[in-house]
Amino acid sequence: MVSCGKKKPTAEDGEKDLTKKTAANPIFEHAWPTPQAEKELSTSVTTGLTTAEAEQRLARDGPNALTPPPTTPWWVNLGKHLLGGFALLLWAGGILCFIVYAIDQTRLPEFYLGVVLVVVVVVTGLFGYWQDSKADAVLAGFLKLTPQQAIVVRDGNEGVEMDATKLVKGDVVIMSGGQKVPADVLVIECQGLKVDNSSLTGESLPQKRGVGQSDELPHETHNIAFFGTQCTEGLAKGIVIRCGDDTFMGQIATAAVEGEKPQTQMQIELNRFILIITAIAVVLGLVFFGIAFALGYDWVVAVIFMIGIIVANVPEGLLVTVTVALTITAKNMAAKNVLVKNVETIETLGAVTVICSDKTGTLTQNRMTVRHAIYSQETFTAKISKMDHPGDATPERRDSGNHLSAGEDGVIKKMSSLDLSRPALHAVHYGTKFRSPTDTSLEFGLLLRCAGLCNHAKFTDKKGPLLQRPTNGDASESALLKFATSHMGVDSARKGNPEIACVPFNSTQKFMATIHEQATGRYLLLMKGAPEKIIGRCSRLVNGTPFDEDQKREFANAQMELAANGERVLAFAQLELSSKDFPKGFKFDVEEKNFPLEGLQFIGMLSLEDPPREEVPKAVQECQNAGIKVVMVTGDHPLTAKSIAQQVGIIDFEAVVTNLAEPNPDATAVVVTGPEVDELTDEQWDFILSRKQIVFARTLPQQKQRIVAEFQNRDHVVAVTGDGVNDSPALKKADVGIAMGVTGSEVAKDAADMILMDDNFASIVKGVEEGRLIFDNLKKSIVYTLESNIPEIIPFLANIMLRIPLALTTIMILAIDLGTDMLPAIAFAYETAELNIMKRKPRDRTRDRLVTLQLIGVSYLQIGMIQAFAAYTAFFWVLNDFGFQTSNLMTQQQGVTWDNPDSDPENLNTCYRFIEGGVADGGIERCAGFEYRNLALRTAQSAHFVATIVCQVAGGIIHKTRFLSQLQHNWKNAPLNVGFAEELLLCCALLYIPGMNDVFGFEPMLLEYWWPGWPFFVLTVVYDEWRKWWCRKFPKSLVYRLGFF
Repeated sequence: MVSCGKKKPTAEDGEKDLTKKTAANPIFEHAWPTPQAEKELSTSVTTGLTTAEAEQRLARDGPNALTPPPTTPWWVNLGKHLLGGFALLLWAGGILCFIVYAIDQTRLPEFYLGVVLVVVVVVTGLFGYWQDSKADAVLAGFLKLTPQQAIVVRDGNEGVEMDATKLVKGDVVIMSGGQKVPADVLVIECQGLKVDNSSLTGESLPQKRGVGQSDELPHETHNIAFFGTQCTEGLAKGIVIRCGDDTFMGQIATAAVEGEKPQTQMQIELNRFILIITAIAVVLGLVFFGIAFALGYDWVVAVIFMIGIIVANVPEGLLVTVTVALTITAKNMAAKNVLVKNVETIETLGAVTVICSDKTGTLTQNRMTVRHAIYSQETFTAKISKMDHPGDATPERRDSGNHLSAGEDGVIKKMSSLDLSRPALHAVHYGTKFRSPTDTSLEFGLLLRCAGLCNHAKFTDKKGPLLQRPTNGDASESALLKFATSHMGVDSARKGNPEIACVPFNSTQKFMATIHEQATGRYLLLMKGAPEKIIGRCSRLVNGTPFDEDQKREFANAQMELAANGERVLAFAQLELSSKDFPKGFKFDVEEKNFPLEGLQFIGMLSLEDPPREEVPKAVQECQNAGIKVVMVTGDHPLTAKSIAQQVGIIDFEAVVTNLAEPNPDATAVVVTGPEVDELTDEQWDFILSRKQIVFARTLPQQKQRIVAEFQNRDHVVAVTGDGVNDSPALKKADVGIAMGVTGSEVAKDAADMILMDDNFASIVKGVEEGRLIFDNLKKSIVYTLESNIPEIIPFLANIMLRIPLALTTIMILAIDLGTDMLPAIAFAYETAELNIMKRKPRDRTRDRLVTLQLIGVSYLQIGMIQAFAAYTAFFWVLNDFGFQTSNLMTQQQGVTWDNPDSDPENLNTCYRFIEGGVADGGIERCAGFEYRNLALRTAQSAHFVATIVCQVAGGIIHKTRFLSQLQHNWKNAPLNVGFAEELLLCCALLYIPGMNDVFGFEPMLLEYWWPGWPFFVLTVVYDEWRKWWCRKFPKSLVYRLGFF
């Protein structure tokens, strides 16, 4: 007896890996014959369960539903944003400001600073929370797949309709076309039932169900219908063997919902950056707090120093800058058909080393298409001609004589004398549109007629390109209909040859036969099906000559050749029935089959394939050029997978391909099947994943997740594409999960980080390029933002150590970090690539980090120091103009009490000497009063601020590139150009708009005080051009190792 319903799998508590979940609770009931199933589940196939027994089981096992996962309260998530990153530092600074104000309520600037810091933390925290507020709705997508109602046998009554959640193990259910399978069901009676398993197993065609085990693997056997899959046609009865979380779908849902998403590369880099900056800020703050205290400063003054140093070190606006920059990139990607759900994964996509791609609909068109025709013909030259659409191909034939073709009414016009000694292989179609062949032979015309008439598919809309028109038939018949329609009038042919009877396809006979009444009054029998079945029923060819064993062998060999290439082959035959034996009005009985199904005339064969998208081979090549390994992971047959892999370039045609049965250590390519994945050792994984070209076929969801994990264990950054429910665990496990927007299930979309709106693999390549570009541009934003830290930090250090007046206040620092710097820093997201970034290998995540020692060195010790010199040059220049000589400022050491009123005890008997009338004019030395020296200081601080901004504009210009000269780049980044103008305009507004300058402590100043910063502007540009030139010229030099970030 097997328990059912809400009981959890018996894997270790907390285990999130689907491989272990399914291994702990495998499906084995498909091996049960019906009597054993009745015994094991204590049920009856005729009477079902009693109501009392069903209620008892329901109470014991719980409802037939998926268990919702535990959710994190919104306030917890909000708290993480308000207390994470730099927030704790800023909270501490704000609280200390309030404490200082509480002790001495005359210190209003500290109170205002505390308010500003709290506002900054709250606003950035709310912004981050809003960005992450998109709830993980994976389970909601699964719930959409679950059936609402079920038809059961209860208490001996058939056809009882009930809520599907009340099903229990042992219930006997009835399933029919159009319904969803209500649980995992063991089929015990079947009448042509087909189910759509594409969401679970990746099979693109509806799968036939039947009675009895047909395969050892539960997902391959025909006698199980899985929970949540759609019945497309037919009727069946079965016994419920699994419910809720125990079902195949439930195990996938549990893994997808509970699976932990790896940290994005951006999260890792930002956390590392926050740690570095926090360490610098805290260490500097505490060290100089101790120094200030040791030098005899009041503890309140020491605390204010510490707050200033921390605020100067922390780039308050950087996290918002990064998020907005990523959002801008996400918008750019949306224009390229890549919808980004989690913006932080954009950079991760740029760092991927492996892309595990699904086949159907991603690499291929998800449209079964006729690829080859095999039929006998007079002299034929097997030459493939290039068509007018890339990838299209038809044969070029050279023959003579009259030929037969199918007319608009499907009537065969004329027969020719043909040499039928050998079949010829014709590539009749490949690509996105059909081309009418030059071939008008007898067999080709008959092949078209049989493909169009022995076919129940119909167009539901005849508008638009032929290959894209929707149909109401299965994939194979739809492909045959479109192929036939491209060469003849199928509608006219069907009207002129109406169908009288049909023997439907089933898994036993493996053929479909239709009987048509022709315009002549005679009946025509047409048949299509598996080649081995059709060839065995044929005795003659269409011209009446015998179909001997040699010819059958030739056709069989051609069929095997195509099958080995992964194509699905169908054979076609016909027989014109005698008017004597089958007169007009004859009643055909498809059950008794009162008409011949042997002795037919063999017409030929057509092969079908889901062809690759035309743009995929180029995209795969671009990935390989970029150092990214493209791996196919599909549920399809190995031969099909290998064929498509070769066509799109995942496997080279000349590559030596090995397998695990006979491994070849010299092989560059390998094809591995799903059943083999479960048994692999670490050594075998090392062998497989070290191959240059890899294909995994016949994989299950847990195996796909295992493949991703094995790559990640070997330090790869993995992107995974998928469209089905079966892909959701792997999508969540991957560093970047990419779902299909057109064919993808809601579950896959919810589990993914990105969605391809056009289901096109080539769009991933565009996303990789954007990811690499944003990483480069974020480096530029960060180095630009950090440069101003030096002219912001040094004033506090100089104020403490040298006791000169404070050159920049904390509120002015915030005006830079949250004001003038913000727009240019964000605008770097619009910068174009310097070089062909898709020609370089993925970045080394251990060395090429977002923030490196080289980046810190350039921003702090090189460009930052130039800015500090510029700022202090302007600062001392202004004070000197006000009569305060630099030598006096350095020797008097009165800077700490400079802005205290004259009535302050520390300022009694203190003279702040200055030269009245100006130093240059030989003025008289006097003592400056509070008003005068405060005016001088505010003006000097304004000059320090302006010089910093001027040099920041220079920093923005030089960081448009990391490697190339500005003369080799362009000025097309309009937002950045606007950002430079905004910096200068905001600077003017802060200085000259009344009220605004009072809030920030600025003083309107003369135009001449703007000039000290401009020579340093030129110096910054010239120095950086030299640095980049040296790095380009001497890539192994010390300058490169220290100066290239």
